[in-house]
Amino acid sequence: QLNHPSSPYYRSKLRGLYTTAKADAEAECSILRHALDKIAEIKSLLEERRIAARIAGVNSNGDPPRKTMRRGVLMTLLQQSAMTLPLWIGKPGESPPPLCGATPASTDYVAKQGDKVAARVKAVEGDEQWILAEVVSYNHSTNKYEVDDIDEEGKERHTLSRRRIIPLPQWKANPETDPEALFSKDQLVLALYPQTTCFYRALIHTPPHRPQDDYSVLFEDTSYPDGYSPPLNVAQRYVVACKENKKK
Repeated sequence: QLNHPSSPYYRSKLRGLYTTAKADAEAECSILRHALDKIAEIKSLLEERRIAARIAGVNSNGDPPRKTMRRGVLMTLLQQSAMTLPLWIGKPGESPPPLCGATPASTDYVAKQGDKVAARVKAVEGDEQWILAEVVSYNHSTNKYEVDDIDEEGKERHTLSRRRIIPLPQWKANPETDPEALFSKDQLVLALYPQTTCFYRALIHTPPHRPQDDYSVLFEDTSYPDGYSPPLNVAQRYVVACKENKKK
């Protein structure tokens, strides 16, 4: 009976192996989370240095004005920003936080200096459009942001109310563990049109299936018979909720 697989001896041994394996997995998970926290700290420090260098450049009277970044370089940087957006990895039973994927920011959230946002501004022709912008400051007295158009660095600056600002996601949502944190098929969104710095209304054609996947979206486009463009890929980083429900 002692050598039988179902004997108390083997059950106890198997329970011990399970306990050891579980403890090893938890320890490995803890190490990985610590490493991810360190990576986030390093990225935050690099961002602080970039902002400080930009401010120093603006405030320096002796230096010549900085040249506008070439468009090809800007597009590459935007792609890199989307690719390096951290993936939210929660503990068992933990819900994704605000600004993870499609999860909106809390009502009292204030974007920090250097954060990228979708900003609604007046175009040259007088129409309004949503652009990719970087937060310069926030005035708590007036509840207004100062933002720079990411495509006009060092040029025009916009002062906008909070309702004209939509913070971009700070984490990618994992479709395999947190599908509820993603926009669903046929949902109306604002998405960054490929190779531009403007957001346009679109419908979700296909949500991401894997963490590294992009959304497939259909942009509103009257030049097509059905009013929508063919499917185009847009990263999670550049897809936000659209507050306007009616199609233009």
